[in-house]
Amino acid sequence: MARTPGHLLSVADQERRRGLRVMKGVALGALLFMAALFAVSFPFQQEVPALAYVRAAAEGGMVGALADWFAVTALFRHPLGIPIPHTAIIPNRKDEIGRNLGEFVETEFLRGDVVRAKLEATAVAARLGEWLRTPAHAERVAAEASVMAANVLGALSDDDVQDVIEDLAREHLIAPEWGPPLGEWLARIVESGAHHGAVDMALETIAAWLDANHAAFTGLVSRRLPSWVPSVAQRLVDDTVYNEAVKFVAAVRADPVHPARLAVDGYLDRLADNLQHDPTTIGRFEDAKHVVFDSPRVRELAAAAWNTAKSGLLRSLADPASGLRRRGAQALAEIGERLTTDAALQRRVDSWVTDAAVFLVDRYRRDIASIITDTVERWDPAETTEKIELMVGRDLQYIRLNGTIVGALAGLAIYSIAHALLG
Repeated sequence: MARTPGHLLSVADQERRRGLRVMKGVALGALLFMAALFAVSFPFQQEVPALAYVRAAAEGGMVGALADWFAVTALFRHPLGIPIPHTAIIPNRKDEIGRNLGEFVETEFLRGDVVRAKLEATAVAARLGEWLRTPAHAERVAAEASVMAANVLGALSDDDVQDVIEDLAREHLIAPEWGPPLGEWLARIVESGAHHGAVDMALETIAAWLDANHAAFTGLVSRRLPSWVPSVAQRLVDDTVYNEAVKFVAAVRADPVHPARLAVDGYLDRLADNLQHDPTTIGRFEDAKHVVFDSPRVRELAAAAWNTAKSGLLRSLADPASGLRRRGAQALAEIGERLTTDAALQRRVDSWVTDAAVFLVDRYRRDIASIITDTVERWDPAETTEKIELMVGRDLQYIRLNGTIVGALAGLAIYSIAHALLG
């Protein structure tokens, strides 16, 4: 496919292209200058013997310029378009160059001893701590981590997460028996008397309800009396029932060893024992549990739990002033402070980082080096050649220029020595 000049070239590459063109012009100018010297000196060297030295220098300069032009051009393309063997080396041997480069990186750079020596000479933990204890840096890390976490949450499939939550709930909450552990827990509560506070709270609630609902007792008992009983007696019966209820609740609240309290203690104690040892009670409790947590209900609970947790996390992660973000940044800054001041922690972290890096390099260095090989293989030969030429071509033009100068000096030296020795 035809490619226009500058196609897909960055600003830096375009600048390199301009520099390359300038140096090509300079090298070509040096060749033309030598050719002009030769054209002037060759016809008149008989009349002016000194021009023979100029002619020899010009000859050597042209030979050097042409030889180096051929060598430089042969790296990237066929000189003058002629398919001379061992030319256009880079486009023809691109894949082999990539493999050799990958092998060189693998064997010389991605070695465990090289990585270990470099990391051991670098105070990784101290440098990380010094950078991380700055509040602005800690906040930056917390912000980047929040973005990553939010992206992960957004990428997760809600259905898959709900399935996982449902499976975990069934495995760890619904499948195990609740009766025995709940009975043991209840027995400890009864034994320690921790339930007395709940009983007091219930009594206070009943007393408050009785105080606010006197009218609810109207007709509660009297409507069941014979019709011939006077209405005054009926009201008296209802008031008596209400007053007795109020007195009973007050008496239970006032007496820590009231028979009603002892009855509650006895019931809870028996319930705790039955939940641990009575198969009938355990079975009834399990049946009730499965009725509450039937399959559709578990699915709904899993969905509700995940949606609530996800929305809450996303809001906290997106808000720089949220408690989660602030505590995260504060924790990172504290870690940085410890890494800066705690020498023992520094040694442990440096050791962990070094061992982890060496392990990864030893285990995956071939895979890492293959990135170079595979990437070079995917490159287009023409684009690869152009890219490399832009990177090093300007320096290679100096080779042409130096070849011209060295060739001229060599030609002059050879002629001078030959003339001195042979006449």
